[in-house]
Amino acid sequence: MLRITIHDEPNAQTMQLEGKIIGPWVDELRRTWRDAASSRGSKQLHLDLRDVAFVDDNGKRLLRDIYRQTHASFIANSPLSRYFAQEATHSNHEHSNHDAQVG
Repeated sequence: MLRITIHDEPNAQTMQLEGKIIGPWVDELRRTWRDAASSRGSKQLHLDLRDVAFVDDNGKRLLRDIYRQTHASFIANSPLSRYFAQEATHSNHEHSNHDAQVG
């Protein structure tokens, strides 16, 4: 199961993700992300991964696609959530830690 909560703020939109980004939930996240794009406008997108327990390969690809298209920042607070953020923000040979926020 994956719970997606969208928090709209004046300058940012945060998608709080809780659970597992796997199987059919990957498609649900993709739909939610695309639907939220119209209300986001020019706001910065933040993906809150603090309560994500697992991400399958399709989920990793989707997080990478979201990052590439929006330059979203990731909110991570544990080794596991930082790992998911780093998987999304690094292409095959890039290694930098500035893309994942620790909160």
